[in-house]
Amino acid sequence: MHRTVRGLAARAARALSAAALLAACASALAQEKVSYNMAWLPQGSSIGVIVAQERGFFRELGLEASIMRGYGGNRTANELDQGQFDFGYVDPISLVLNRANGGKIRMVGAINTRWPAGICFDTARHQPKTPAEMKGLLLGGGSASPVHNVVPAWLAQNGLPKDSIRLLRMDPAVVDASLIEGRIDLAECWRASNRAVTLKQAAAAGVKLGWIEYSDFGLNAYGSGFATSEDTLRKRPEMVKKFLRGSYRGYEWAMANPEQAADIMVKMFPATDRAVALAQIKDIADLLADPQAKDKGLGFQREDRMRSTVQFVDKAFELNGKVKAQDIYTNDLLGAAQ
Repeated sequence: MHRTVRGLAARAARALSAAALLAACASALAQEKVSYNMAWLPQGSSIGVIVAQERGFFRELGLEASIMRGYGGNRTANELDQGQFDFGYVDPISLVLNRANGGKIRMVGAINTRWPAGICFDTARHQPKTPAEMKGLLLGGGSASPVHNVVPAWLAQNGLPKDSIRLLRMDPAVVDASLIEGRIDLAECWRASNRAVTLKQAAAAGVKLGWIEYSDFGLNAYGSGFATSEDTLRKRPEMVKKFLRGSYRGYEWAMANPEQAADIMVKMFPATDRAVALAQIKDIADLLADPQAKDKGLGFQREDRMRSTVQFVDKAFELNGKVKAQDIYTNDLLGAAQ
């Protein structure tokens, strides 16, 4: 009798164990895989996705994200169009150029709700307060950076000759050091990205940096945001909604907990400089907020600013109206995931 009872108990325990294993396997299989290209090395701009993955926000929505470094916005845009990734951190210049060349990707959520770049300088050598006061100075930018097209168009927008600032194409790895060492007068610097790195290097060298923001002088444009292909939008709309919902929840958490968010970034990417990451996270928290669309929630893209963005890119790259604002973005996937 006792052996029978023990046998039944053992079989029940094995059945429960097998059921638990099957449930775990089913749960793992249920996670829909999604890939995200950061467009560059890990930095504050992608902290929402990083937090969402680490804290399980994606998992709660049935997603499993792989987060990968990228090699610049233009390449990321092309890789999205080719189906190599589901999402990417893409700037509107790269997106518009991709569409102008026949690509089919769209912005599905804003991250930098205003253009995040500026021009940095050593305040001991120069102290310009307006674009006109940078006349004749030498500005260094990465060889493939949009700065070489943006600056001439921005100068023209401010009523100045397109060549009033001299531009130098450089290896991106040496731009910051060249500014600090005085080999160039000005350098491109991006909030939530290389500006924090440059500031740290400058402080170590006893150099005080100043900068002029493009957005303070007429550049009313979006910066990088979440982009995906129209093929993905058509075939996996619910996945897109879930990814955006989890990511923006991650950004909200990072905005409320920047120190812990910096720790998460270092945990996931141990080569990250924590102080730089923290500065970038604080930058992105400011860039995410759009006072003119605060009732719309994070990620909302305004028609007026998107139209201004496309108009600026059109002039900078002489596209002659080839790409229309309505072709490059949608807010339709920002609602709650089903």
